[in-house]
Amino acid sequence: MHTLTRQKLSHRHVFDKCSKANERKTMAVIILTVVTMGVEISTGIITGSMALLADGWHMGTHAMALGITWFAYVMARRYGKSSIFSFGAGKFGILAGYTSALFLGATAIYMLVASTIRFFNPVDIGFNEAIIVAIIGLLVNVLSVWMLRGDGEHHHDHHHGHQHDYNLKAAYLHVLADALTSVLAIIALLAGKYFALVFLDPVMGLVGGILIGSWAWGLLKSSGLILLDGNRDDEKKQAIITAMECDHDTKIVDLHLWKLSSNSLGAVITLVAGRTRSTEEYRGRLSQIHNLDHITIETHSCMDKSCVCHN
Repeated sequence: MHTLTRQKLSHRHVFDKCSKANERKTMAVIILTVVTMGVEISTGIITGSMALLADGWHMGTHAMALGITWFAYVMARRYGKSSIFSFGAGKFGILAGYTSALFLGATAIYMLVASTIRFFNPVDIGFNEAIIVAIIGLLVNVLSVWMLRGDGEHHHDHHHGHQHDYNLKAAYLHVLADALTSVLAIIALLAGKYFALVFLDPVMGLVGGILIGSWAWGLLKSSGLILLDGNRDDEKKQAIITAMECDHDTKIVDLHLWKLSSNSLGAVITLVAGRTRSTEEYRGRLSQIHNLDHITIETHSCMDKSCVCHN
């Protein structure tokens, strides 16, 4: 019964379209990070270098953070067609991005505290070993940034609007933060070795902590807003209002617009009109609004005495 109509109206709740490619990129970076970690820890044990050991274990925490990113892709793919989640599993990636931002924030706090302590309590630094470790870390992270290139930051597509992947952006920020830390460390270590400017080591740590903290805060705000079904896209809201009220008879009574995933929007719209129109007509008015993938429309007839009805 109603087979054709039901087929026409039904749709899947899988809104993320680029997860498989990003999942593969993330796994490749994880493998690179784990291999580097193993080499550094092994070499540190053989040579007795604490600097190499410390950086190796640091790579381990880095791999764990990237593992959160990869796990989110796996879960989103696994539960993409599940009825457990009313609007699909698109927010797995958002949640992973938020969690990774917390890790970034913790890293920033650690850098600020440790750098402050080191500033007032300087210690002897093995410059040669430390520089080698920093260079290795920088090379690995530059390669990781290249592997994740273009997707960590949002870009603009004239046909599809703004595209985001907050999960991959979190991974991108992790490797970028590590690369920044390595660059600052190399500058400070070279200055300390050749110009005796040892104080630059904790100063660079403070600079890095502030920058990473800023990135973490930005990611926390953007991903947290989506998790709480918030939306600041006033331009998109106005576009919906303009499209729906184009006949000067229909008026929007209530409008809810929120993100279902990194790139997809859902909308619940309540309308009042003097003339009865089909839902298909109203949906057609929204066809030019990009990324609006789940629409619910509720219509009401005008009850005002002054309203001229044409039913």
